[in-house]
Amino acid sequence: MRFAMILLGAALLASPAAAQTGGTVIPTTTISLGTATPGGGFPLYGNAFAEVMNAADPQIIIAPRNTKGSNENIPLLEKGELDLALVAGEPAYEAFAGIGRAKVALKILTAIYSNPGMFVVRADSPYTTIRDLVGQPVAFGARGSGLPILARYVLDGLGLKQDEDFKAVYLDRAGDGPAMVEDGRVAALWGAGIGWPGFAAVAASASGARFIAPSADEIARIRAKHAFLKPLTVPAGSYPKQTEPIASLGSWSFILTREDLPDDVAYRLAKTLHGNEATFCKKLAQACETTAANTVAAAPRPELIHPGVMKYFREIGVVK
Repeated sequence: MRFAMILLGAALLASPAAAQTGGTVIPTTTISLGTATPGGGFPLYGNAFAEVMNAADPQIIIAPRNTKGSNENIPLLEKGELDLALVAGEPAYEAFAGIGRAKVALKILTAIYSNPGMFVVRADSPYTTIRDLVGQPVAFGARGSGLPILARYVLDGLGLKQDEDFKAVYLDRAGDGPAMVEDGRVAALWGAGIGWPGFAAVAASASGARFIAPSADEIARIRAKHAFLKPLTVPAGSYPKQTEPIASLGSWSFILTREDLPDDVAYRLAKTLHGNEATFCKKLAQACETTAANTVAAAPRPELIHPGVMKYFREIGVVK
């Protein structure tokens, strides 16, 4: 029965497309990849991931698809409407732990990059601390994304509620936030990650940018309440005119798989991905964090990593 189910899963993945090499037609497999709304970090990463993977292995075609983000991607994976999807660390944490819902049986294909959370304001803004932003209009990202969830944990650790202590704005498209900061519709934009497009756009604007992250004392307070959040650093030079590193905290985002993705498909995806880490890193700066070692370190528990991926990790010696 299990063998039959694996064959069925592989058949459902297969598309009628085929690659042709030296006159030989080789069947291809299409893998759907859910990302998020245009203008955010997930579509940027997902498109680059697909380009690198498709070039390296023409027999497996990664097909990115815009979605509403992490909160939509998880149920789409559960229903089998996506094969892979990008999911931020906080929604993944809640889904694996069964917080506010039943535990998921999804698996981790790879950790993609770390997400230090912080606010960005115009360089001429009077606001310099998180407390300064209380009562102000703040864009917390697209409602379906993981960014508002990360913000909720960070602010809760400081005794603040994003929908009560701020004039919270939720975006239809992640890419709408930078213009709202520039023209004053919001005082700040919340985001996360290294090379995040929203931060890059504000930093490159005529007004320039200033970043607001939790202080050292605030990081300690937040972690005392939400220990799953990890201290992370945004290196100097990650954004235009950012001359100093920025200490913050957050978690790792993942590519998750549907529960019944066949082991051989997951193995092949992992082998292609990690065999081309250098190429991916050259294509996208934040992809330099997409490594086998980081996946093992970032996974909440080893058993959450897909068995096919673990088989490859054992072969290369990342796990025993």
